[in-house]
Amino acid sequence: MIANESHGFHDFFIFATLSFFAVLLFIVVNVSQKVQQTPKLRSVAILVLGDVGRSPRMMYHAESFAKLGFDTYLIGYKGSKPILSLTSLSNIRLSYLSESPPLVTRIPFVLAAPIKIMYQIATILYTLVYDIPRPPEFIMVQNPPSIPTLALVCLVGGMTGSKVIIDWHNLGYSILALKLGKTHLLVNIAKRFEIRFGRSAYAHLFVTNAMRNHLEQEWGLIGHKAVLHDRPPSHFHKCPPLEVHELFIRLGRSIPPSLADFLPGASLPYTTQLTEILGLPPYSASPTYAFSSLSTPALRKDRPALLVSSTSWTPDEDFGILLEALKLYESRAREANLTDCNSQSKHNSKERPVLPRIWMVITGKGPLKDRYMAEVELLQKNWQYVKCTSLWLEAEDYPLLLGSADLGVSLHSSSSALDLPMKIVDMFGCGLPVCALDFACLPELLKDGINGLVFKNASQLAEHLETLLTSFPSSSALDSLRTNLQRALQVPLSVERYNHQHQEGADWEWGPWSENWDRVVKPLVLRDSERFG
Repeated sequence: MIANESHGFHDFFIFATLSFFAVLLFIVVNVSQKVQQTPKLRSVAILVLGDVGRSPRMMYHAESFAKLGFDTYLIGYKGSKPILSLTSLSNIRLSYLSESPPLVTRIPFVLAAPIKIMYQIATILYTLVYDIPRPPEFIMVQNPPSIPTLALVCLVGGMTGSKVIIDWHNLGYSILALKLGKTHLLVNIAKRFEIRFGRSAYAHLFVTNAMRNHLEQEWGLIGHKAVLHDRPPSHFHKCPPLEVHELFIRLGRSIPPSLADFLPGASLPYTTQLTEILGLPPYSASPTYAFSSLSTPALRKDRPALLVSSTSWTPDEDFGILLEALKLYESRAREANLTDCNSQSKHNSKERPVLPRIWMVITGKGPLKDRYMAEVELLQKNWQYVKCTSLWLEAEDYPLLLGSADLGVSLHSSSSALDLPMKIVDMFGCGLPVCALDFACLPELLKDGINGLVFKNASQLAEHLETLLTSFPSSSALDSLRTNLQRALQVPLSVERYNHQHQEGADWEWGPWSENWDRVVKPLVLRDSERFG
C-alpha cells in the first residue's frame, strides 16, 4: 500500500514537471509573438501573489489607475470579497490565479514545494502573457512576496517592453527570517534573489521614507523612486450614531451568545449593544430601517468602550502583549471601581464607574488565531470588565466598525522595521485614535500624544487604556486625540502644504489615498504631453 502510494507520488511529480515545461514552452512561444507588439498605452497589470480582497493597497492602486482611464488588470488569488469599485468600474478586470492542485497538500514537502512554485510560475506567466490581449504599458508588482514574482515581471517586462513598477511593502527575506532565523541559508538565498531582481525597475514605490533610504543606500536601486504613504480611501469616516445603529443591527446575529450578560441588552431594531432609539420609530419591514428626525439613534450611556485591533495573526504581531494588558486592566478596573463604589455609597451617589467595561474586538485571519483565541477563552472566564471576541467582517463593514469604535490597538512590530501597518492608516481614516507598539519608523505615521499613544510593553498599554478610558464616555484625554484627528482629516493636503511640512519637519501630514496617489504616482505613469497638456 505504502509502496503504491509512493509510486503514485513519483508519477505525479513526473507528470507535474512535464506539464510545467509544456506550459512554459507554450508561454514562451506566445511571448515571442507578443514581442512584436508594442505595449498598449494607458494599461496596467497589477500582480498580487495573495488574496486580492485582503490586499487593500493594491486594490486602491487598481481603482486609481482605472479612474485615470487605464485599462486595469488586477491579478491575484480569489478569496475575500474585493472593494465595490473593482466590480463596478468597467475598465477593471479581475484575473484570478488558480490554486495548486489539491493533491499537492498530500505529498511530501520536498516534492510539494517545487511543484507549487512551478505551478505559480506557469499560472502567472500564462496570465501575464496569454490572458492579457496586448502587453500592458506598466506591470506593477507587490513585494513581498518576492519569489517568484520579481523574477517573472522582470522577464515579461524585459521581453515585451512593459515598464515594471515595484511597490515595496516590506522585505520578503526579513519575513522568512522570522521563521528560520537571520543566518539561515534559505534566508540568505531569498535576500540575494530580492536584491538581484528588485534592484532595477522603471519605478520603485515605498510605504515609508525609512524603507526608501535603506534600499537606496544598501541596494543601490535603479529607477524612479517615490514614497507613497498608505492612506485610506475617501469613504472611510467616523460613523454617526445612525450608522453605528445600522451596523450592529446587521452584526447582531454574529455576536457570540456568551456576551449576553456582559453587553447591554439589545432589542432589534430599536436598541443595539451600543445604541438606542429614544421614542418609538415607525415600523419598517425593510432590512434598512428609516428613522424619523424624532427617533434618531443615539449612543447608549451604559455602553462598554469598544476597542478594535486588526491582525493577521502572524509572528510579527505579539498578541500576548494585548492579552497581558487586558489582564492588568481587568485587575485595575476591579480595584478602581470597588474603591469608587465604596466612596459613592457614603455619599449616596449613583455615578458611572471610574473605569468602563471594555469590549475588545479582534478582526482578521491568520495561522495563530486559534491558539490565541483559545487562550483568551480561558483567561476571560472570570473577567468582569473585559471581554475579547473575534469577528470576520465583509470589506464594506470593516471601515464602519472602525468608525464605530472608541480606540484602536496596533501590535505590529515589522519584520524589517521599515514598513508601517495599514491598520493604523485605516483607523486614522475613520477618526479612531490608536495605541501602537513602538518600533523604528512608527513616528512617520503615529505622533505620540497627538493622534495616539505609543507603548513598549503590556504594562504601558494597560496604563494608556486606563488614562484614555477614565470616566468614559466623557474622557478628556480620548477626546483630545479625536479632536486632533478630525482637524487633520478636514484640512486638504495641498502640494504646498505637503512640501512645507517635509521641509520644516512637520508635526503630521495627512490626506486621502486619491489625493496622495495623484501627487506621487500620477506623474510617473502619464507621459509628459498628458501630464502637462
